[in-house]
Amino acid sequence: MIEKVTLQMTGEGKFRVESGSGCEEMNPKKLLLYAAAQCSGQTALMIMQKERITPKRFEISYSGELSAETVQSESVYRSFHVVYNIECDTEDDQAKVGRAVELTHEKYCGMVQMLHRIAPVSREIAVVSTQPAKA
Repeated sequence: MIEKVTLQMTGEGKFRVESGSGCEEMNPKKLLLYAAAQCSGQTALMIMQKERITPKRFEISYSGELSAETVQSESVYRSFHVVYNIECDTEDDQAKVGRAVELTHEKYCGMVQMLHRIAPVSREIAVVSTQPAKA
């Protein structure tokens, strides 16, 4: 079974669950994904702020494959997958944002490091800029 949580950045720079549901509706295993997504998002934003970049749009999806077909107390995660979708203003920002996400995922997010101790963590990073391409 695959559990999934998707967060989107709000105008205030906070992350909210895409579906609008709150934590109280999540089972504990899904809460682990939620915590990892919050940690990754906040860490990446902190790194981007140091570079004076504010993304126009930022979405993070964490999914995890459980060892059972239904959520059970004894089921465990066998793998995790993270998808980062970010939109920024310029091509220069695009490179810096990509670097910020790489640093987040590889070095600075404690939740990603903890998940690596549980199971493999794969990732996809998509960073686009809204600046028209130069002719």
